[in-house]
Amino acid sequence: MDAAELLSLDAQHVWHPYGPMPGTVAPLVVTEASGVRLKLADGRELVDGMSSWWAAIHGYRHPVLDAALAAQAAKMSHVMFGGLTHEPAIRLAKTLVDLSPAGLEHVFLCDSGSVSVEVAVKMCLQYWQSLGRKGKRRLLTWRGGYHGDTFTPMSVCDPEGGMHSLWRGVLPDQVFVPAPPAGFGAAPDPSYVDVLDEAIGRHADELAAVIVEPVVQGAGGMRFHHPGYLRVLRELTEAHGVLLVFDEIATGFGRTGAMFAAEHAGVTPDVLCVGKALTGGYLTMAATLCTPEIARGISRGELPVLAHGPTFMGNPLASAVANASLGLLADGGWKSDVPRIEAGLRAGLEPARDLPSVADVRVLGAIGVLQLDHPVDMAVATEVVTGHGVWLRPFRDLIYTMPPFVTGDADVAAITSAMLAVAEKA
Repeated sequence: MDAAELLSLDAQHVWHPYGPMPGTVAPLVVTEASGVRLKLADGRELVDGMSSWWAAIHGYRHPVLDAALAAQAAKMSHVMFGGLTHEPAIRLAKTLVDLSPAGLEHVFLCDSGSVSVEVAVKMCLQYWQSLGRKGKRRLLTWRGGYHGDTFTPMSVCDPEGGMHSLWRGVLPDQVFVPAPPAGFGAAPDPSYVDVLDEAIGRHADELAAVIVEPVVQGAGGMRFHHPGYLRVLRELTEAHGVLLVFDEIATGFGRTGAMFAAEHAGVTPDVLCVGKALTGGYLTMAATLCTPEIARGISRGELPVLAHGPTFMGNPLASAVANASLGLLADGGWKSDVPRIEAGLRAGLEPARDLPSVADVRVLGAIGVLQLDHPVDMAVATEVVTGHGVWLRPFRDLIYTMPPFVTGDADVAAITSAMLAVAEKA
């Protein structure tokens, strides 16, 4: 089928994320992807500044990942995980334990980032149920967060600034504190520490857990905060008998300059969620890691098993590709690539500080953000960035990039040039 026919069928039948049905803006038809480039049906090539929603950290058609996928498909593509196991999943669990902050020993493999958050919350709720503390069933988080689109994750997304305010009154009622003061390099604010202490202490008897995105709040606003607040949360949750969950779906696997953002603070949560880049963007897979204490607590309960079991849990294809992706990270190339990209983003975005429409410029690791003083016109932004040979997906008042770690310096410059052009046009 040619592009016109594809787009006609797309408009009739395909419901795209965060869009109406039928759609009002025709998407771009991608026919191939290789390296950091997307090839469109009209022959144009675009540098992918989004890593396909932050997942394709090694780019596309990576020979190591392709080979892992093909080799596993030649053996078995899937087998149920209930009562059965296999080497790719076992190796993956061991590697995740080795890479993650010390103390996380058990791995529950699941289908997506949102589901990993659902599993994390279920772990925390079952833990307290097993200990006879049935009143501990609420969650505390800070505003400006985003944890996914299924029901429990929606309940801990920003209740007003996010897209989930529609569900107020339907979702579980959680406890919110103000967003942490902005700035990765800004010292922790003692008055904000007092806010956290007061809220956690006041609600301790009903809190199952505190859940936050460490260091970077992603889709809720692309905000950065000082790692010291994570140390504060660790101290306060331990003092008040509350569990701590870090959602590293967006920040894990090198994106912030550390393998996990928690490493910036040197703390270990009770539960850790990972996803997105886990398979290098090849297949959907996520994981929820926990400490032995969480697992032991659940096993002592009236229901001594974690009440969750996805059909495609531990899928061999996804596990094999995840092992290959983590192997590439273990080789360490990202440790020089991410600082190199960070330097390119800082240099390329610095001129934006002089633009009247730009409210803030921030860069951390392989993340670059321009925040405007008004919402971005998506149609204009798409026309501008594709005209520069780049693919970006701004939202709200944010023009941002999370490029693959293999993005070269010239392509990083092209991405920042496109971002500046959108800000200037806006």
